[in-house]
Amino acid sequence: MTFNFAPMPDDKGYFGEYGGQIIPPELKAIMDDINDAYEKVKTTPEFLQELAELNADYTGRPSPIYHAKRLSDKIGGAQIFLKREDLNHTGAHKINHCLGEALLAKYMGKTRVLAETGAGQHGVALATACALVGIECEIHMGVIDIEKEHPNVTKMKILGCKLVPVTRGTQTLKDAVDSAFEEYLKDPVNSLYAIGSVVGPHPFPKMVRDFQSIVGREAREQFLAKHGKLPDIITACVGGGSNAIGLFTAFLNDDGVKIVGVEPAGKGLNTNQHAATLTLGSKGAIHGFECYTLQDDKGNPLPVYSIASGLDYPGVGPQHCYLKDIKRVEYETADDEECLDAFMTLSRLEGIIPALESAHAVAYAMKQAATMSKDQTILINLSGRGDKDADFVANKLGL
Repeated sequence: MTFNFAPMPDDKGYFGEYGGQIIPPELKAIMDDINDAYEKVKTTPEFLQELAELNADYTGRPSPIYHAKRLSDKIGGAQIFLKREDLNHTGAHKINHCLGEALLAKYMGKTRVLAETGAGQHGVALATACALVGIECEIHMGVIDIEKEHPNVTKMKILGCKLVPVTRGTQTLKDAVDSAFEEYLKDPVNSLYAIGSVVGPHPFPKMVRDFQSIVGREAREQFLAKHGKLPDIITACVGGGSNAIGLFTAFLNDDGVKIVGVEPAGKGLNTNQHAATLTLGSKGAIHGFECYTLQDDKGNPLPVYSIASGLDYPGVGPQHCYLKDIKRVEYETADDEECLDAFMTLSRLEGIIPALESAHAVAYAMKQAATMSKDQTILINLSGRGDKDADFVANKLGL
């Protein structure tokens, strides 16, 4: 099958029938100002040069691709490779778009940046970027995630951000988004809401994707240079979907590359303890855009769950919804037990402790590799390191 993609999104922010701006008129004007500013700076040599220099000298790009030989040998099938976003400054892919958003805020003359965080990686990365450019930073985080991801909470405080505990609802990521967005609406003129994934109203799904697309551009070039061919499969975990779309974008027109996103099945797809939005959701609206959502019969978002705090979101990026519908990307799941097994297996065979989020993609790759031949390849976007999860996993497993 050949895929010929029109420019995504269209001028109204839609990827097919998903995305857009489901927001009040007064906020639409603010969003349009952000879009206009972004479209201007992304072609401005000074902005691009500053971002490129920070990516190289501050973040440490390009991140390497590592052949997980011992893991591949244990499975006995396809060769597994890792795009090492866990080696970035702050420990995850989040720094890629946080630097872009913080620089955009500076170029727009904003005085404060607000955001939500689940696992804390976006919060740490944004607090880091704001400290770097000298802008006030405020992060909203559910109290359950604050307790679970304490190392990242400490880092955010050290970096100087204002941390706002969210006690409403499920006290996790969705509620943190609600809280941060409400605070943003109090002063959208002087603030920028730096959304932590490819979600939210236009232009954020486009903007975050563009900043994250450096992952896929690097990976495609690196893999071709080293192996003379592209991977047979590329895969990444999907919550909101920023690390995944960052990897996928560069490969969308490569018909021979199978692309797989991996959602959290939590305690089972037959329970209400999961966050498999694309797998079991239906079209709805959340946080200012249209996408697949896990929702009740009145269209309200359902409580969701994942062992990985960064994946427990009841919506998903609109471009992922479009790519699912046209069947360019397949979306699979991994449950908590598979995630923990992948977490420990990668740690003990390769000396690489992955984030629980990333371990979902590792779990899928381990299963899939066993069905493939040794001359085939799987590339995983290892989106983050597991320092933040180490104590939680150790306590859960009694280590």
